[in-house]
Amino acid sequence: MTQNTGRRGFLLGGAVLGAGALVSACTSNEPAAQPSAAAAAPTTAAAAGGNDQPGTQVTIGFSAPAADHGWIAAIAKNAEAAAKQYSDVVFKPVEPTNDINQQISAVESLIQAKVDVLVLLPNDGQQLNQVARQAMDAGIPVVNLDRVFPDKLSYRTWIGGDNYGMGVAAGHYIGKALKEKGVSNPVIVEIQGIATLPLTQDRSKGFADALKAYGFSVTAKQDAQFTVESGTKVASNLLQAHKKIDAIWNHDDDQGIGVLAAIKEANRSEFIMVGGAGSANAMREIQSGSSVLAATVTYSPTMASSAIKLARLIAQGKGMSDLTENEVPQSITLASETITKDNAATYLPLGFES
Repeated sequence: MTQNTGRRGFLLGGAVLGAGALVSACTSNEPAAQPSAAAAAPTTAAAAGGNDQPGTQVTIGFSAPAADHGWIAAIAKNAEAAAKQYSDVVFKPVEPTNDINQQISAVESLIQAKVDVLVLLPNDGQQLNQVARQAMDAGIPVVNLDRVFPDKLSYRTWIGGDNYGMGVAAGHYIGKALKEKGVSNPVIVEIQGIATLPLTQDRSKGFADALKAYGFSVTAKQDAQFTVESGTKVASNLLQAHKKIDAIWNHDDDQGIGVLAAIKEANRSEFIMVGGAGSANAMREIQSGSSVLAATVTYSPTMASSAIKLARLIAQGKGMSDLTENEVPQSITLASETITKDNAATYLPLGFES
């Protein structure tokens, strides 16, 4: 995601370094259903190749918000799992927190510990910009994960998802599906996360832009605050307001649990629904073939796996072996991919539990 407010205020691709290749969803610091202990984390062994051979030992510091929902819980799990793939990595996480001052103090402790490189997903990019700059000024490269710092001097490399691309992917899926069904003047409903966040606005703009290619537009939209409870309430209101709907795009699979509950309670099934983020429960719902949920577009927490891999390469003075350049790129934006019943089995191991 591209801005710096709340969990969903994340700044929050393509194939990037093994297990971190997929990327999808960010959401919010609002309370949400706690993830199950089985939340998926990539466990694939490091891919064969020169960059994955043991090298100079490096200590990677890691700081992220507290796990108040499935997506952010998977961030920490994926980072730890990626670090364990390498015998030359010492993983040094600090206590996760949603308190800005506590996270600043935690990052300062990593600077004082003189870690070799720092992977940092800030609660708020603006408010943690200065401490990230302190790390860089101390000679500690910062890999800025998802929520971006406004000052490019505060990070060596940024890696995150594509919020605009999420909207584009959802819009093309819905537009194509409705065109194939011969639907004209469709009723298209959009359930956002937090409407005031730039990341949400990016998702909505991408969705609207893609729909234009089919001559369609959004009929109604409302934000659901990235929580299960709000998802249920907002979906119920929209279902009552529109007696016939052709398609729904829900920005976030965590809040999608509530959206689906409202749909089932209303016994409605005349429309297709597309989710957002790529949760494991959403993928299983899609696989069932008995749900209105036909697809989800990714914003995957596996970006944390890639951040660890990038941090290791930077600390060891290596580049990305598939690229001609000698150093890791300054910015990597991961692609938003569309998961359907046809490919859900491929993506399921990388999904997170809501």
